[in-house]
Amino acid sequence: MSAKDCGNHGKSRRKRLFRFLFSFFLAFIIAVLFVILLVWLILRPSKPRFTLQDATVYQFNVSQNNYLSSNLQVTIASKNPNDRIGVYYDKLDVYASYRGEQITIPNSLPPTYQGHNDLNVWSPYITGQNIPIAPYFGLMLAQDQTAGMILLNIKVNGRVRWKVGTWTSGKYHLFVNCPAYIQFGIGGKNSGSGIGSGYGNKFSLDRDCSTDV
Repeated sequence: MSAKDCGNHGKSRRKRLFRFLFSFFLAFIIAVLFVILLVWLILRPSKPRFTLQDATVYQFNVSQNNYLSSNLQVTIASKNPNDRIGVYYDKLDVYASYRGEQITIPNSLPPTYQGHNDLNVWSPYITGQNIPIAPYFGLMLAQDQTAGMILLNIKVNGRVRWKVGTWTSGKYHLFVNCPAYIQFGIGGKNSGSGIGSGYGNKFSLDRDCSTDV
């Protein structure tokens, strides 16, 4: 009879130990989630806000052999809307695309740190000379040019880190997409199959960009 009681006593101790460990880990997880929620409520982290201010087009045309040549300068502004979070831009590449196809070589912007509520402005050149395109692609581009307007997408691809006090996060992927409507045939200078070299046509855009982090 006594040996049987000892066996039940041992099982009871193990059950209490399991319950204690389960309660401890549950309380620990709840405490961690509470701290994360509290930090989020205090910091209110927000993504950087990008704006495409303008674009100057020096060249944008397609040859008869379906080669696209382009030369643009764009002005992109980035604002850090956070009051307590800084942003490290470790790597930023800017390029242009048309109908989902990249048409210029990426231009790398210098790494920089953006403080609380700071505004950074970049004006990089993005070019692509004699980029081969499919015949149907050139046909769509010619149709858009004939209509007097094309939609380019100025994209920023890079890596960012967040800074809170002395703590700095790991790297996160940043992807920015800025629509740019470029008009052709203004004042007779842009008529034909595209814009030639030797002068620049500046388009004030001031368009908000979509940002994913």
